[in-house]
Amino acid sequence: MKGVTFDRHGGTEVLQYRDDLPIPEPGYGEVLLRIKAAAMNYNDIWARQGVPGMDFPLPHISGTDGAGIVEALGPNVTTVAVGDEVVVNGAFSCGDCVECVRGWPMFCPKFRIWGFETGPNQGSEAEYATVPARNVIPKPGNTSFEEVAAISNVLATVWRMLVTRARMGAGDCILVWGAAGGIGTAAIQLIRAFGAKSIAVVGSEDKAKLVSDLGADYVLNRKSQRITREVMKITRKRGVDIVFEHSGAATWEESTHCLRWGGTIVTCGATTGFTAPLDIRFLWTKQQNYLGSHFATTAESRDSLRFVESGQVKAVIGELLPLKEIVRGHELLASGGVAGKIVLVP
Repeated sequence: MKGVTFDRHGGTEVLQYRDDLPIPEPGYGEVLLRIKAAAMNYNDIWARQGVPGMDFPLPHISGTDGAGIVEALGPNVTTVAVGDEVVVNGAFSCGDCVECVRGWPMFCPKFRIWGFETGPNQGSEAEYATVPARNVIPKPGNTSFEEVAAISNVLATVWRMLVTRARMGAGDCILVWGAAGGIGTAAIQLIRAFGAKSIAVVGSEDKAKLVSDLGADYVLNRKSQRITREVMKITRKRGVDIVFEHSGAATWEESTHCLRWGGTIVTCGATTGFTAPLDIRFLWTKQQNYLGSHFATTAESRDSLRFVESGQVKAVIGELLPLKEIVRGHELLASGGVAGKIVLVP
């Protein structure tokens, strides 16, 4: 089969587009998928570069977001059938431990992110992949494979951050960093669907138009405006109810300044760096809440996809590339110049 693999960490020169990779065999409780579309995430870059303290199975195929057609079933699979069109929740766990039974697979001792921590050679950036049957979800009928690959995991991540963890409600005011990216565009639309208001932060005028068209109530340009000052103007010095964080070091301190007394910062990542200053006085005197959120359960994926089926949330695809142009995909993702998701087609 065709696929992109690497057997050492480094720059984009380590990426190998190959057409001689073996088609995997589905094991117990697994299905074999013919991948029709895969969307890129920043963890593609982290895996390729290597992360201090983490061991990645090598050779490695990246890809956490994928959609395709069920080609074969492993033993003891009864929930899907050959020919089903599905999308994958990329949060893999054992399914049997006490944390999984509680419905908390992210706390499973065997929790792995598909295409990031799995392997060797196990991710969506290939023609075929095996995944646990419990992690596949029927593809909404009103979406293409490219669209559902682009939206499913980012929307599920947003759902867990805002609905499950931060308990977003109608009328809340939410500051969204990186609003024109894959996760940001999903957040803007879900916030609108819940009757809350969003303050979207972007870095260019074309991105400002995109998020405005998606339903952002206020749009700020981080390159030409002072974000904290503008947020305080919009909220009449109250601050926002929730800060939607995934940038990390570059934005964290400002996030705390924009947050109201008793408000909540929820974060799922740190693309600009993992170490940020923290003034603990804000934490106790303003009684703020700082929450972490990691991926989403398959149930949360199903819940969030209902908003795709209803047409309230749509995929935003910034670039559609053939899989063999993977180097360009990494370069675009690293530059931050693409609005929405980068989607690869095998």
